[in-house]
Amino acid sequence: MKAEIVSVGTELLLGSITDTNATFLAQELSPLGIDLYYVSQVGDNLGRIVEVLGRAWGRSDLTIITGGVGPTDDDMTREAIAAMLGETPEVDEAVVEQVERFFRMRGQAMPAKNRKQAWLIPSARPLLNPIGTAPGWFVERDGRMLASMPGVPREMTRMWREELMPRVKRQLPRTTIVSRTLKTIGIGESAAEQQLGELVNAHNPTTATYAKNDGVHVRITAKAATEVIAREMIAPVEVEARGRLGDTIYGIDDETLPGALLRLAAGRGLTLATADINTGARLAALFGDDPAAVEHYRGGWVLGLAEAAQLVDTAADDLERLATALASKVRADLGAGAGMTALAQLSDLPDPATGRHTGTLIIAVDLGGRVATKRHEYASTAADLRRRAILWGAEFLRLELLKSEG
Repeated sequence: MKAEIVSVGTELLLGSITDTNATFLAQELSPLGIDLYYVSQVGDNLGRIVEVLGRAWGRSDLTIITGGVGPTDDDMTREAIAAMLGETPEVDEAVVEQVERFFRMRGQAMPAKNRKQAWLIPSARPLLNPIGTAPGWFVERDGRMLASMPGVPREMTRMWREELMPRVKRQLPRTTIVSRTLKTIGIGESAAEQQLGELVNAHNPTTATYAKNDGVHVRITAKAATEVIAREMIAPVEVEARGRLGDTIYGIDDETLPGALLRLAAGRGLTLATADINTGARLAALFGDDPAAVEHYRGGWVLGLAEAAQLVDTAADDLERLATALASKVRADLGAGAGMTALAQLSDLPDPATGRHTGTLIIAVDLGGRVATKRHEYASTAADLRRRAILWGAEFLRLELLKSEG
């Protein structure tokens, strides 16, 4: 089954809101074995909506529309569907009762404009919306399906899962799509793709790389009649990918970078404490926000350079010694098995030609007797430095933990 998503609303084109509905639906369609080929955004203009819907109807088995189903004059999705299919909408009194009930439960009278939300065309059936005023439409005609849902995410999510998805599933052939994601750090996307070699050109299972904030993700995806068969197809490809990517892999699927690092430390009998110096508290935020922090993270210090130097009685210009001393002190003072420092020194002013700061990032790790440091020279923006502090720090901590005996 080929699907298409159409998001309606001028606010999407203006960048006033982000199209989270399309992202959600894309994630929901894949496990059902539905191929999503197109995602479109269109403003509140009747002619353009009709044009986009006509194109979708002609090339897709399933068209899902979100937005434009409110009661106001600029909500034109119903009119556009009716015009595209050549049908005339009429008020359905049973749907009117549902909308009126919504207002009565809140002690309000239904405005006359809301009768528009009770329109139906002959080939449409209503999709109930008990948490909002806008019912959806479900159309089956000419061997195709089309559905319209509200743009409000909580209403759309409920309507998809409770109303639309069961109808769609009844029409599906027996196929499913299963993915396995290997998460890597310390390797760029192009280098990862090069090491994977011919795996990225294979079909079913497919293998693709994605650059993310927490490293490079490698997603292996298979389509099969059942989930069991799909996972059997993925297994040998995963083994081969792991052999090629080696220790750059830190986790799988929903596993987080901080969670993987904290559990790796726990496997060696260690808890972690951190110190941030001029890094925007990114290490503390990284580890402190993860569920694994409850057991394995002892906390973090956030300091300026002068304050850090005074705390460990070390010259502020001796960056590696300062970072090392601070990693040892935060470990001891917070009662952790491992201490880690990320220390950044940034030029006061960026280069006027490039807008970049020059500077140094020092990562220091104290694993309870074994101390190691890593120095990075860089030219970048202050914001990019904070991102790099996480990735470089996480990569170095992981490599040092892998060196440790269990």
